[in-house]
Amino acid sequence: MNSFEIIADRVNLVRESLRELELDAFIVPHDDEHLGEYIPAEAERLAWVTGFTGSAGLAVLLIERAALFIDGRYTVQARLQAPGEIFEYHHLIDTPHLVWLADQLERGAKVGFDPRLHSLNWYREADALLRERGIELVQVTDNPIDRHWSDRPAPSKAPVILYGEELTGMSSTAKREQIAADLRRRGLDAALLTQAESINWLLNLRGRDVERLPVVLGFAVLYANSTLDFFVDSDKLECFPFTQHVGNDVSLHPIDNLGEVLTRLGEDGLKVQADPATANAWCQLTMEQAGATLVAGQDPTLRLKACKNEVELAGMRAAHQRDAVAMVRFLAWLDRLVESGETAGVDEGTLADRLESFRKASDLYVEPSFDTISALGPNAAMCHYHHSNGVPRPFGQDGIYLVDSGGQYLDGTTDITRTVCVGEVDEEQKAMFTRVMQGHIALDQARFPRGTAGIQLDVLARMPLWRAGFNYDHGTGHGVGHFLSVHEGPQRIAPKGSMEPLQPGMVLSNEPGYYRENAFGIRCENLVVVSESDEQGEVPMLRFERLTYVPFDTRLIDRALLSPDEFRWINEYHAEVRRRLAPQLDGADLAWLEQATALL
Repeated sequence: MNSFEIIADRVNLVRESLRELELDAFIVPHDDEHLGEYIPAEAERLAWVTGFTGSAGLAVLLIERAALFIDGRYTVQARLQAPGEIFEYHHLIDTPHLVWLADQLERGAKVGFDPRLHSLNWYREADALLRERGIELVQVTDNPIDRHWSDRPAPSKAPVILYGEELTGMSSTAKREQIAADLRRRGLDAALLTQAESINWLLNLRGRDVERLPVVLGFAVLYANSTLDFFVDSDKLECFPFTQHVGNDVSLHPIDNLGEVLTRLGEDGLKVQADPATANAWCQLTMEQAGATLVAGQDPTLRLKACKNEVELAGMRAAHQRDAVAMVRFLAWLDRLVESGETAGVDEGTLADRLESFRKASDLYVEPSFDTISALGPNAAMCHYHHSNGVPRPFGQDGIYLVDSGGQYLDGTTDITRTVCVGEVDEEQKAMFTRVMQGHIALDQARFPRGTAGIQLDVLARMPLWRAGFNYDHGTGHGVGHFLSVHEGPQRIAPKGSMEPLQPGMVLSNEPGYYRENAFGIRCENLVVVSESDEQGEVPMLRFERLTYVPFDTRLIDRALLSPDEFRWINEYHAEVRRRLAPQLDGADLAWLEQATALL
């Protein structure tokens, strides 16, 4: 069968189950039980039933219709992967899926959902909206996709990584006591933890259960006396070294025992903090229905995890230095390839593999921090394009190449985007690159008082594009973890959403862009860390300290658009790149660096 026939067959199988369950619709999110961005292969239900492999999206299957909801990063990709004969396409924000669904159904209809794959906030909002329309939201314990996914991958059995204090800077015991003390202060008995990054950070663990996310999957309940119940596949760890690593106050349980323990918390009448935005509905409803008092609160590890300590920041700086050397070697190789004209057989996949080969030269390199976006010409207009989703575009026919990539190193996580000249470019492309670069510089130079949120800074990166009548449909900056997720909250820089104040130690990306469908795409990204500003006035100020030091391609800059301050920024940045990296390079790579960082 071809791809259309495969997806059509799968959708029909799910619809048969819906008829058996007397359901009129079923909602399929891109989530697993932990509600993180990156999920293991066995949880890729949305991809199985739609063909769409993006990292964010949601499908609604009705008996006669189906719709796929995606954000602006995936507009083009969704149309390429999910058959338009089966799925309607809608923007997640512009057409909320619950509103759309309610408009399709009559009063008395029933909508199924898997409560382990949705947050409690989502459940309450969905239940209220559908109930108002006379539609019933029904919990499904036997997911209809799982019924028919006959070749579903088995969960990982990769052993846990015990992550030492020389890398974390703080013991698990100290972290647990810090959070437990806050629970006691607020009169709470326990906190439910469901997100893998939070639990791995708290217990100083890492793992290989999910590609691109170095975590071991599990659940945890932290009690006010600092003890913790950890629900995990015990095959992944050896009890004695594990206990020695985390301390005697951590009890291990099979994941299948989670429901039993959550029920007991309810029966004991405990007050349990849980994050209704990030913890799945099933966990919280199980506790609440058993008698627990749910206290809504943000995952208590988020702010602590986001504000890296000096040991973590030292690791991040070292990882970025290593990564910068790999990037320069790749960019130098790429320029030599273009100059040679020997590009037969080279395509986007070849380029991505070559870049990773330079990263692999480091003994501390583990894997990419996300699937490399290696995009030539029009493919760069898809913000989260991946060459394996179709036929990789051959090298040699485009003027612009965009590569967004990163590495998971044992001491830190990197993420960098460079847009590179690989052929003929026109004046408009140079103008657009320059405007994106101007936005990057403006955000990099920002000084702001304590209490400022990323939402208040986002306009700085967009203003040069706005002045010319352009914009981009994604956030400007996301948080980044320490050998954890490359996308970390609660900090972010975006036009909507979080009002979380930026605090010293938070790592974020600075990545404005511009995308013209079927033509080209541009993005300029460094990682930065929030730091105290040396320039103080009446109020304490913060600034961004750069972590990424790799040349930008000045061949794409329209000098006529730059101000004197922007000229100065580029030249000073490139001088610092040269100072940091030259001692680690030689030969043709060093010569390339000197040329790439020459005065503009």
